[in-house]
Amino acid sequence: MTNPHGTPIWYELMTADPEAAKQFYDVVIGWTVEPRPSGEMDYRMITTPGGDNAGGMMRLTDEMMAGGARPGWLFYIGVEDVDATVAKAKEAGAGVIMPPWTIEGIGRMALLHDPQGNPFYVMRGQSEETSTVFDPAGVAKCSWNELTTDDQQGALDFYAAAFGWTYPDRMPMGAMGDYVFVNVAGTQIGAIMQRPADAPPGRWRFYFRIADIDAAAAAVKDAGGTVHHGPVEVPGGDRIIIASDPEGVDLGVVG
Repeated sequence: MTNPHGTPIWYELMTADPEAAKQFYDVVIGWTVEPRPSGEMDYRMITTPGGDNAGGMMRLTDEMMAGGARPGWLFYIGVEDVDATVAKAKEAGAGVIMPPWTIEGIGRMALLHDPQGNPFYVMRGQSEETSTVFDPAGVAKCSWNELTTDDQQGALDFYAAAFGWTYPDRMPMGAMGDYVFVNVAGTQIGAIMQRPADAPPGRWRFYFRIADIDAAAAAVKDAGGTVHHGPVEVPGGDRIIIASDPEGVDLGVVG
């Protein structure tokens, strides 16, 4: 892995029904989710119309669900040393959901949660190729990573300590406070904001880029999902929707 320390390198949908999820996301985002692979583990690669990787899809087994796993999107933060990063993150207040383990040929990883309970992976991949799954301008790729949290300052402090994130810019949003932009290795990857009192529980939300936001909004509804907000224009000229898939999994779409 050649990506700078602290940058997103993979996105993963955990779902109890991969076939239904494939039908939804292939239509809404324009992905191609591969058919079920052979073997016991149902893990499917997601590719863009251009043939690039966009992430993966993992079927939640009954055992995983019994252990507390639920459908949702997660991301992997690339790091230089997984064990050292886990130790540093724990010092900063992280909890360990799954301690470091290695998958031969793939890399070493761990599943953590931040002090506010939001889960994420850390990973050191074995591939020498640079991950391009995060690309602000890439169609059918993740364009923006947004954390809504009950403790904005606590989250800012945590991710700075654990991954070296910096916050050079912010946008005032009135009573909602500031929308604080996240910079990693010279690249703006997203933002961290305080959760409004009437909003759903805090979470990481990932915005995937498409060509036509109005078509995407219609596709969400036609495919059995729900549009909760938008389409609406955001600073910079893009338009977004906030939606959920048929399993209730939160997602953002930008176009």
